[in-house]
Amino acid sequence: MSTQEGSTAMPEEQSAVTAGPVLSVVVYGRNVQGHLGAGLDALAAQASPGVEVIVAAVGASARDAAAGRPGVTVVPLPEGTDDAAARVAGAERAGGRWLHFVHSKDTVPTGAPRTVADRVLDLPDGVDVLVADHVRSTWRHQGMPSPDGKHLARQGRRDLPPADCPDLLRVTPLLGNRVLRAEFWREHAEHLAGHDETYAAYAALLLADHIATLDQVALNVRELRTESLPAGRPEERFGVIDRYESLLALTADLGLPAAPRAALYDVMTGDCLRVIAREKLPDPVRREFFHRASKAAVAWRPEGYRRPGGLEGVRRRILEEDAYTKYRTFQTANQQRRKLRSAVVARKHKVGVKVRDLRYRRELERPVDPGLAVFTAYWDRGVACNPAAIAAKLAELAPHIHPVWVVSAANVPLLPPGTDHVVPGTRRYWEVLARAKYLVNNVNFPNAVVKRPDAVHVQTHHGTPLKRMGLDQLDYPAAAKGLNFHSLLERVDKWTYSVSANSHSTQMWERAYPSRYESLDYGYPRNDVFYSATAADIRAIRERLGIAPGKRAILYAPTHRDYEAAWTPRLDLATLADRLGEDTVLLVRGHYFYGGATSPLAGLRKSGRIIDVSSYDPVEDLSLAADALITDYSSIMFDYANLDRPIVVYADDWETYAKTRGVYFDLMVEAPGKVARTQEELTEVFTSKAWHDESAAKARKAFRERFCEYDDGRAAERVVRRVFLGESEESLPPVTPVDERTPAPTPEEATTR
Repeated sequence: MSTQEGSTAMPEEQSAVTAGPVLSVVVYGRNVQGHLGAGLDALAAQASPGVEVIVAAVGASARDAAAGRPGVTVVPLPEGTDDAAARVAGAERAGGRWLHFVHSKDTVPTGAPRTVADRVLDLPDGVDVLVADHVRSTWRHQGMPSPDGKHLARQGRRDLPPADCPDLLRVTPLLGNRVLRAEFWREHAEHLAGHDETYAAYAALLLADHIATLDQVALNVRELRTESLPAGRPEERFGVIDRYESLLALTADLGLPAAPRAALYDVMTGDCLRVIAREKLPDPVRREFFHRASKAAVAWRPEGYRRPGGLEGVRRRILEEDAYTKYRTFQTANQQRRKLRSAVVARKHKVGVKVRDLRYRRELERPVDPGLAVFTAYWDRGVACNPAAIAAKLAELAPHIHPVWVVSAANVPLLPPGTDHVVPGTRRYWEVLARAKYLVNNVNFPNAVVKRPDAVHVQTHHGTPLKRMGLDQLDYPAAAKGLNFHSLLERVDKWTYSVSANSHSTQMWERAYPSRYESLDYGYPRNDVFYSATAADIRAIRERLGIAPGKRAILYAPTHRDYEAAWTPRLDLATLADRLGEDTVLLVRGHYFYGGATSPLAGLRKSGRIIDVSSYDPVEDLSLAADALITDYSSIMFDYANLDRPIVVYADDWETYAKTRGVYFDLMVEAPGKVARTQEELTEVFTSKAWHDESAAKARKAFRERFCEYDDGRAAERVVRRVFLGESEESLPPVTPVDERTPAPTPEEATTR
C-alpha cells in the first residue's frame, strides 16, 4: 500500500482542512484500456485540501497507474476484485464527509470536485444524496450532454424527500452522478455496498431522507465500445427484471408512498419493453423475458396506477396480458405503419422542395432589386439586435431602400405595426430572398439561400466572443452538438461583410469563420442607444418595468450552458433579494435558448421580490434601466460595459464552463469588475459596496478600452453609409476614443434631470 499526500491549503479552505476533507473522490476498478492514468492526472491537477482522492486500484496495472501522484491515496486490491468490493474498500479508507464514486474508466471534469464540495457544504442536515448531471463520451464523440438536465432543473436548489421528487428516479442510474453522505453509505451498506451499481444508484434515492440536486456536470462517463456489444449469454438479461423487483420490494419495505413507487414501476416497464424491442435476443429468450417481465408488471403494479396514453399504453397493456404473439404482431404492424408514414412524409417533402426550388430558381433569373433589403435576427425571432438598429438608421439615411423582415409565424403578432414581413417557407419568402440586393442577419441564412454575385450579405453577429465559436468548436463536441462544419463554411462564404465591435472580435471571427469577407470595424449598431438614450428615456423604461423611483435595479443575465437541458437560476434569488434589502430590485433574464421552457421564476415573481424580464425586448432597455449587472459568461457584459456602470461576474462553475465550451481568454483574470465564486461572496460584494469601489472601476476601465473599442454611438450610421450608400471608408464618421465618450445617464442621474 502506498499513500502520498501533498498540497498547500488556501486561506479560504483552512476550515475544511481542520475538519478533514469535505469530499472523498473514490476512484475504483481496473485500469480499463489504460484510461485510469489520464483521469487521475486531471484530478491531481485540481487538488484541494477539502477534496481527497482515494484509488481502490484493482490489479497491478491500476496500482502502477495510480502510484506517484501527490495527494492520492492508493488502496491496492487483487486482480479479480469486483467493482462492488472495490467501492467498499475505497470507502473504508475515505475520510471525507461525502463520497463521490468514480469508475476508473470515467473522468471528473475540471472544477467539478470544488463545485461538488461547495454545494454539499451548503446542504442542511438530513440531506443524504446529491444528484448531479453528467456527460457521456464514446470512442467517436466526446462530452455529449445527458438527458437528465430537465429532471434536475425541475427541482432547482431545493432538498426534498423521495416522495416529493419521484422524477429523480428517471435520472440515469449511475453511482457517479450521485454524491452520498459517508454516514448514509455506512448506515445502508446492505443495499448500497453489496449490490451492482445500477441497484445501488436507485436504492440511494429510495433510502435517502432528503435529496438535493446540482445541475452541473460532475462526471464524464466513458462508454466503451465493448459495452455496446451483445452480452456473453442472452439469459443474463433476466437480471434486469430481478433487479427492478428487488427495488420495488425495497419501496414496499420502506413504506414509500405511491409517487416514487409509480415512477420506479414506469422505469421498469419501459426498460423491459426496450429490451424486448431493441436488443438482439434469440426468440426463445425474448419470449421468456417477455413472460417474466409480464409477471413483474402485474405483481408490482401500484394501486391506482394509470398507464400512459397512446401506443406506449397499448404496449404496456399487452405486456400485462402476457400476450407475446399479440405484441410481436402489434410491433410488426407498428413498424410497417411508421415506414408508410415516413414514406408519405418523404414524398410530400420531396415534392414541396422541388416546387420551392423551381420557384426560387425562377426568381433568381430575374434582376436583383437594388431597393430591396431583407432583415432577420435570432433565427427569425423578430425585429431585434444589430439588424434592427441598422434597419432603423436605414429608414433615416436611405428611405428609398425597402426593408422586409423574415419572422416566424409564431412571432408575427409581436411585430411593430406596419412592419413588412415574410414567414419562412412561403412563396414570397423565397421571392424576396432571391431578389433582394441586401441580406442582413445576426446568424446565418438557410443553406438553400444562394449568394448572387451582385447581392450583399451582411453578417452582424450578436455578441463579443468569450466562448469558442465556429471552427474553434471542433475540439469541444459537447458545445458543437453535431454541427456540420463543412456546411457552416459554405454559409460563411456567402458573407460580404462581417460587423465587429472590437479588435478581439475581428481576430476571433477571422479565425472561427475563415473566408474572404470584409470586416467592418464600426462597432455594434445595437449599442448606439447606450450613447443616445436620454434621462427621460431611462425614466420611461424603468416605469414600464415597474421599478419605483429611488430603487436600485440589478440586472441578472446568465448565459446558456451546453451541458444543461433547461435553465435553473444558479442563485437562490429569494435569499439574495432579502440580503440586498427592500431598496433593491432584481431584474432576472433567462437566456433565449430556454424561451420555450416553463419559467422557474414563476413563484418568485409573484412575491414582488424580482421582476422576470426573460421575455422583455429589447434587452438594451434592461441594460439602460439597471444600476449594475450580474452575469456569468454572457456577452451582455461587453455591451453593458459601454454604459460604464458596475459589472459583477458570478462564476460558480467557471472551470466546468471553460472546459466544456472552450473560451478565448481567462475571464477570471480579465473581468470587467468584481468576481464572485459563491453566493455568499456575491452578496458580500454588494453589501460591502465593493461592487463600485476603485478597484472595480479600474477593472471596468481596462475592459471597456479593450472590448468597447469601436462602440461610440455611430455604428449603425457607419454601416448604412458604407454598405447601402456606398460611401468610402475615409468619409465615414471616425470612431471616438473610449475616454472621450459620454454614455447615457445612470438611473440615479436620470432622476435628477
